Amino acid sequence: MEKFCNTFSRRDLFAVSGLAAGALAVKAQESGLSVPAGPVSVAKVVSYDLDLVSQFEQMFDQIGGLGQRVRGKTVAMKLNLTGAMGHGRQVGLSAGQTHWVHPNVVGALTTVFAKLGAKRIRLLESTFRKRYGAPLEDTLLNDGWDVNAIKNSAKIVEFEDTNGLGTAKQYSTLKVKTSRPYIFPAFSVNHSYEDCDFFVSVGKMKNHEELGVTLSMKNLFGITPELLYGLTPQPPGASQWVRERVFHYGQVAPPAGVPQEIDLTSDRYEGWRMPRLLTDLCGARPIDLAILDGIETLIGGESSGMPGTKHAKPGLLVVGANCVSTDAVAMATMGYNPRAGRHEAPFRLYKSPKDHPAEQLVPPGETQQYADNTALMGEAAGLGTADLSRIDVRGVPIKHAMYDFEAHWKGQAPV
Repeated sequence: MEKFCNTFSRRDLFAVSGLAAGALAVKAQESGLSVPAGPVSVAKVVSYDLDLVSQFEQMFDQIGGLGQRVRGKTVAMKLNLTGAMGHGRQVGLSAGQTHWVHPNVVGALTTVFAKLGAKRIRLLESTFRKRYGAPLEDTLLNDGWDVNAIKNSAKIVEFEDTNGLGTAKQYSTLKVKTSRPYIFPAFSVNHSYEDCDFFVSVGKMKNHEELGVTLSMKNLFGITPELLYGLTPQPPGASQWVRERVFHYGQVAPPAGVPQEIDLTSDRYEGWRMPRLLTDLCGARPIDLAILDGIETLIGGESSGMPGTKHAKPGLLVVGANCVSTDAVAMATMGYNPRAGRHEAPFRLYKSPKDHPAEQLVPPGETQQYADNTALMGEAAGLGTADLSRIDVRGVPIKHAMYDFEAHWKGQAPV
């Protein structure tokens, strides 16, 4: 594989940290928007068996404390359970060690929110099982989660599969609250994403075949319900994955009665569409707290079935109140430039031609598959800053936390 000359280096990190002379090579883009910046906490954690309750309590204190925001409130946690079909376990490794958030992380967070006085805690994810309607707990049990332990860690713990209506009689419509939505003006989602006071994105820190990285912002793609946006029968030439037809590729419109696209003439390439659509989702359902599990993870893709992926132990947790800033810091700890463009790692892609329509490989006018930087799309929309010089990083400095994903991956993409 080509050696990336623009990968975020330790020297760049030292420059940001004030430990090397000179400025960072990639400067923050000038913008007329005043974007928020909040503290982000970074921790080195070598094992899921350590005291994660104390660790999260410390990290929450480092970003200013959460007690007043969650006391007496309903806290909803959107978990990253990529491809959750109820059989996440891989040979020799649990899904929590590879592409799902780990149950010990979820259990610890539930305990901490309960200690902070949360009235109700909801664990949410959209699964892709053949028989919808079975409890979300079944998916977790099939990967060896101790569901009862999580239930017992707080007074009221609820689980909901948000891939459909769930316990409600109708979907909630959430309007995009940015000044100018990119793709959709609003989204229809399961009621739990509206019926909460404090919303947490609990993501896995890993690479992504179509977006370069998947972090707290990308985690929100899972709030779109397949049973609403999924269309049958399959239109001629359309993707077999139903939500991809609507969101990734724009091949078909959403069903009648659901918010429609703003501009049907906009670019249909998923590397252009998805970073903007994810920004719209974060504008519709704002993230109050972003938490990223990078204690163990995958390098090279978002699930273990992808060619070239490998298990890794970065030993990282990243927590912040602003999703854009948290994702930017996480990218830096992964060894990437959080202001990288579409022709730099990790946004220069290698998508499998077996799993993507031909027009979704190399788009017209380009010589390489790409994705735009979701964090920069969020910054441009005013959601937060991806400029490390404006972000107050607390806990472990980036230079001491960094685990170089690109170097450990060693270019195992099938090119």
